[in-house]
Amino acid sequence: MNLQSISYLMVCGLILVFAEDIEDSEFHDEESPRSNQIAYRPPTPTGDVYFMASFDTDGLEGWVRSEAKKVDTNESKYNGIWAVEESYDQKVPGNKGLVLKSQAKHHAIAAYFQTPFHFKDLPLIVQYEVHFQNEIECGGAYLKLLSEDDQLDLRKFFDKTPYTIMFGPDKCGQDYKLHFIFRHRDPVTGAYEEKHSRKPEVDLQSYFTDKRPHLYTLIVRPDNSFEILIDENSVSRGSLLHDVTPPVNPPKEIDDPNHQKPEDWDDRWQIPDPDSVKPHDWDEDAPPYIPDSTVMKPDNWLDEEPEYIPDPNSIKPPDWDINMDGEWEEPKIPNPKCKTAGCGTWKPPMITNPAYKGKWKVPMIDNPKYKGVWKPRKILNPNYFENTKPFRMTSIAAVGLELWSLTPNIMFDNFIISSDERVVKQWAKDTWARTKAIYDADGPGLIMRLFLAADKRPWLWGVYVFTVALPVILFISFYWPNKRFGPPDDYYYKKTDDVQLNDEEKITTEAQSQESDLHDQQGNAAKSNDRMKGSIMLKTKEDLETSSKAQGGSGEPDPGQVSEEAVRYRKTMPK
Repeated sequence: MNLQSISYLMVCGLILVFAEDIEDSEFHDEESPRSNQIAYRPPTPTGDVYFMASFDTDGLEGWVRSEAKKVDTNESKYNGIWAVEESYDQKVPGNKGLVLKSQAKHHAIAAYFQTPFHFKDLPLIVQYEVHFQNEIECGGAYLKLLSEDDQLDLRKFFDKTPYTIMFGPDKCGQDYKLHFIFRHRDPVTGAYEEKHSRKPEVDLQSYFTDKRPHLYTLIVRPDNSFEILIDENSVSRGSLLHDVTPPVNPPKEIDDPNHQKPEDWDDRWQIPDPDSVKPHDWDEDAPPYIPDSTVMKPDNWLDEEPEYIPDPNSIKPPDWDINMDGEWEEPKIPNPKCKTAGCGTWKPPMITNPAYKGKWKVPMIDNPKYKGVWKPRKILNPNYFENTKPFRMTSIAAVGLELWSLTPNIMFDNFIISSDERVVKQWAKDTWARTKAIYDADGPGLIMRLFLAADKRPWLWGVYVFTVALPVILFISFYWPNKRFGPPDDYYYKKTDDVQLNDEEKITTEAQSQESDLHDQQGNAAKSNDRMKGSIMLKTKEDLETSSKAQGGSGEPDPGQVSEEAVRYRKTMPK
């Protein structure tokens, strides 16, 4: 009964899915003309933030284009164009963003925070939108959180400007990345080293190719944990201490750089056998295959005939251009004269050479001087330190975009940096969530999205087939009559006086069974009577003998008496 209920629920679920898809498609078709007419309102943060930018009303106010020069020249290093404009599709009229316009050029632009962020007791939350309006070939869309410095000048912002965190998507070829890199200061040497988080385990390809805006969020907490989200879905999380490469804290011990391997140290596990000598009959020059001397050339072999001849039926195409196509040559066909035996130079077939042994190699033996793999001794790491609070990074005071892209028209929008998750979530609800709803309304339905997902991941077809086939099989198994094998053994017709199928056969079988039982009973009764008769006759004979001896006779019964006793027995015996 449980399986029946499950199959019924699965069938109902599939029906609801198809019904919802049809209903949504009809609704979207009716509402899509009006969806683009929704009045867009520029967002406003609902709490304290360190930085925000939506570009809807203020444009590039507060942003500074880099004027950095190339090394040893007066030529500008960043000649890419930035613009503030709406997206190509204009699904949300009035919603503007920062657009990287130039192809295959370097771009750099930055803006100061309202107040610097210090890594102390509050989390850092960074969030912004990226819209690849064209399918990106190679380029990045990541941002840099620039380190606080009295000498920080955004007009001189370039690739070597110190930063504390780098975060965002990046792609080149078929390598799809989502960077989270932070620069950690070594307290012993004072040098900075980049720490890279591991690559998210989710497939990132669709975020670069679906031509929709996506929301990227980074959360770094004072307990040294971090989390990365795309479209408010977590794609990676971990610890600053354990889930970055290279690790924050160096090893306590390192190999001694002054320890050298001894000259007499033999780390060869096996060596050539010095006593082995190549056998005198070993022929290294013998070929692996030789002609078969037992096969003779056929008598009708045509040595002068070629194997292929020009096709006599071929005709030069009328549009053949010698200058463009070259000299025309007739196509070749197999020579019909070669079908009987063969044509051309006859060569005997090749067979394996029994004398072939190949190149002789000295056999290997265990090395009696083997000492194992040499390793240098360990010493204490002079640069060892233990930092239990890698969250305490260098303070940040500005956000910058320093990018090169082969694909133009990358759109950035709705930047926000804060320590209050509620403020950031509300900002996303007022911006990206509304944009997503409009794109979803104009996008494909559920069934089409399933097909698109299966096109990217072919293994999903197996899931779809199993999901559809399982309820059908269960339904047939429990509700369809089994006509192939007939009714089950414990199945009976309803009681009635009408003649049913196989009634005559049943009556005949029952009669035969009753007759057989009657014969068995009669046979058993006859055998019982015979045994009773014999017992009575034997008892009567013994009585007569006893009576005769008592009367002084010879002990033999009188035949007349026996007959009388037998007659008396027959008269008294029950029928």
